[in-house]
Amino acid sequence: SRSPIRTRIHRAMRQEATCSLVLTQDTHHRKDHQPPSEDEDGEDTDDAMLPSSCTILLRQEGDATVGEELLVPPLNFAMVDHGVYRSGFPDISNLPFLESLSLRSVLCLCPEPYPEANQEFLRAHGIRLFQFGIDGSKEPFVNIPEDRIREALKVVLDVTNHPVLIHCKRGKHRTGCVVGCLRKLQRWCLTSIFDEYQRFAAAKARVSDLRFMELFDISSLKHLPASFSC
Repeated sequence: SRSPIRTRIHRAMRQEATCSLVLTQDTHHRKDHQPPSEDEDGEDTDDAMLPSSCTILLRQEGDATVGEELLVPPLNFAMVDHGVYRSGFPDISNLPFLESLSLRSVLCLCPEPYPEANQEFLRAHGIRLFQFGIDGSKEPFVNIPEDRIREALKVVLDVTNHPVLIHCKRGKHRTGCVVGCLRKLQRWCLTSIFDEYQRFAAAKARVSDLRFMELFDISSLKHLPASFSC
């Protein structure tokens, strides 16, 4: 039987010939499709930002039948700027959501081979994969490869690659460093850059990441394209 909330939604849909987007917290679905419980640095992920699921309700005029499709964003998904998104590693349950973004490219910061299911999805939709493998270890004083971060930024700055999704395993550290360096190009102050990084890294924020972003030299990178907000 339908729940009272779902019954009210269906009644509303019968009264108008529109397409509605209903945002719901779907923690049970996320539990069924959650990536491995360990973080990229071997810790649990209780502080991860679980995304809301998006239920698309479609109705044709004069037809009381309502079709539904559940769209689940990847872990830690967020919009960075026009045509630039960030997230954790997308799993199979996230692919319909990625399709809705009409991506041109995906920028992966993990060194492991890209899963075949994800590669098939990219090929089927003409999405280009850029991969700059960076070790996700949390060893003290870890050496973050500046050359790879710089090459990743060049991909992000090239608007012909937009819309682009930047992701690592959990969308915290490696992705946070790339986005933080992009913010330096956007002339954000360090306090704002660190605050944004902290929102995603939470209790697992790394001093080495913050230090890297603070010292990163943006002088060799070209000016921001006009499509980027400042």
